[in-house]
Amino acid sequence: MNCAAFMEEWIQEIRDAIRRSGDFFRDAWQELKKVHWPSRKETYAATTVVIIVVLIIAVFLALVDFGLTRAIQAIVS
Repeated sequence: MNCAAFMEEWIQEIRDAIRRSGDFFRDAWQELKKVHWPSRKETYAATTVVIIVVLIIAVFLALVDFGLTRAIQAIVS
């Protein structure tokens, strides 16, 4: 394979990659148009739920940690 043929093949691969990239972004944009984006009110409600659940789990884990620490200290002592 001579240098000119190699360069021609390489340039064609670059062109194909650019075309595929363009197709990908065009398809991605079409899919993003189909997405139901939540309203500000829905986002606020979901965020509130997440924060409350995280706080409940944090308190639960803190209590379990405290209880296990006391139990292990009682066993070791």
